[in-house]
Amino acid sequence: MDLSICGTRKELGSAAAVAGAEKIREALADRDEVAIVMASAASQFEVIEALLGEADIEWDRVVLFHLDEYIGLEGDHPASFSKFLRDRFLAKLPCEVKRFHAINGSAEPVMECARMGGMIADRDPVVAFIGIGENGHIAFNDPPADFDAKEPYIVVKLDEKCRQQQVGEGWFPDLKSVPKHAISMSVGQILKAERIICAVPDVRKASAVRGAIEEEVHPDIPATILQKHPDCRLFLDQSSASLLTR
Repeated sequence: MDLSICGTRKELGSAAAVAGAEKIREALADRDEVAIVMASAASQFEVIEALLGEADIEWDRVVLFHLDEYIGLEGDHPASFSKFLRDRFLAKLPCEVKRFHAINGSAEPVMECARMGGMIADRDPVVAFIGIGENGHIAFNDPPADFDAKEPYIVVKLDEKCRQQQVGEGWFPDLKSVPKHAISMSVGQILKAERIICAVPDVRKASAVRGAIEEEVHPDIPATILQKHPDCRLFLDQSSASLLTR
């Protein structure tokens, strides 16, 4: 795991975007199209803003995959992750991406997992832009995460700490409003990305970050699995790095 500790959230976002854009350009140089994965979270605001400013990316040759989505949430709900990507990223690009494969949270979950799995089959992303949750999750793979799931997308139950984080970030007014289940890209599918750009700002994530870096790989701290990836680049700010001991 390659670790970068930046001075501010904006510097973190810029550094993460540069590393991701570099890989996208490199892949487009010898492929007709490439796939990427993007997270939808407050931790990604600065990354997305900086990525939009990266020049010389032929976005019309990029296929975008959605990382996770709440079950039962309409696509126009303010907390919908597909809406997040459409409003904050896709609408601001200089051209349309080749395709955006969004998870439909209103569809029958098992069938939707199968549909999304079919879309990403034999198309390993060149970059996955992800974060780490306060409970140590990656995507919505809450602890204990299923490291052995073979399907690209799975139905997951959200734990209370994860759901409380969504309230704390302002996506929902209270805990009872947060869905209890979601469709998530599986841990195994995330690890298929050629490069993982993991951006984690904020003191709220400091404990999870320490666990991800310093603890043994274990499903109780899902983000520890990133230690196994050959090209995972972890970007922190001073706050999220504040509990590191080595």
